[in-house]
Amino acid sequence: MNPRIKSVRATDDYKLELVFTNGEHGIYDCSHLLNFGVFRELKDKSYFKLAKPLYNTVAWPHEQDICPDTLYLDSQKENVRKVAKTQNRSQHLR
Repeated sequence: MNPRIKSVRATDDYKLELVFTNGEHGIYDCSHLLNFGVFRELKDKSYFKLAKPLYNTVAWPHEQDICPDTLYLDSQKENVRKVAKTQNRSQHLR
């Protein structure tokens, strides 16, 4: 079984910044979903930002959700803390 969603933050460019139950971090781009059925409502950026972790996945108030396996398998994995530290370190070196 793949890890599930621990936390989520929706961005202005229709991406979800995810933290999984195994500690991994990932970015999932939702832009390809915005023209399909129930996901059309996510085009409204203020509504998109209402994404919350619910039952180990990501969901919105009108019951749109994305399979947690899809979120894990299709997200771009990254260590957000490591990236932030590297950026801060390079700024100090200038």
